[in-house]
Amino acid sequence: MELSLESISGALSTFQPKTGSLEAWNAAYVRVEDYLRAHRIHNRLHQSRLILRVLERAARRHQENPSLDPTTLAAEEAERMMDAWFGEVLGEKDLPHDRIAVSGRVALLLTDGPEKCPYAFLDEEQVPPEFVRAMQQCSIEAGPDLAVSSMVPRPIDLGLIPEAAGDTFERFEQWPLLRALLLWILFAAAMGGIFFATR
Repeated sequence: MELSLESISGALSTFQPKTGSLEAWNAAYVRVEDYLRAHRIHNRLHQSRLILRVLERAARRHQENPSLDPTTLAAEEAERMMDAWFGEVLGEKDLPHDRIAVSGRVALLLTDGPEKCPYAFLDEEQVPPEFVRAMQQCSIEAGPDLAVSSMVPRPIDLGLIPEAAGDTFERFEQWPLLRALLLWILFAAAMGGIFFATR
């Protein structure tokens, strides 16, 4: 699908919301642009076309209730458009927002859709069949249900060596003279070993 710069710039020049300030709509434009860029939609022509669609839908809602923030309305409309598009492409229209949003974004990332089909994202008419197949093959499958189990504390078995060492240290604690004698014997043995090793 080819887009012309003239058609997009003409559409943007005709976008004149009846309610809200120019600054508020400019802030909404920037926010939607950042949001699309976060989804790796870097094609400027397609980006501008999508932003215009989002802002037109937000402007209709703002006209009904001018007290709402245009940026918030634009963000909500972008989410709705993405949910509807992901549901259509993945064939899962009945999923709740959280599930379809995650499934769609993961599939879009795994298929590298914005790079391979830059004009397909949020297109309501011409989505390449191979792109749809690739998106559907990247669906998320839930894992098994969480099973609750009870764990009873058991004593730790460290084996014979730590047990014997523990008994030995307990005996040394009871007889301080024997402990001091053993330390002096070990010290003398170490000094004797160093003396004979250096000769």
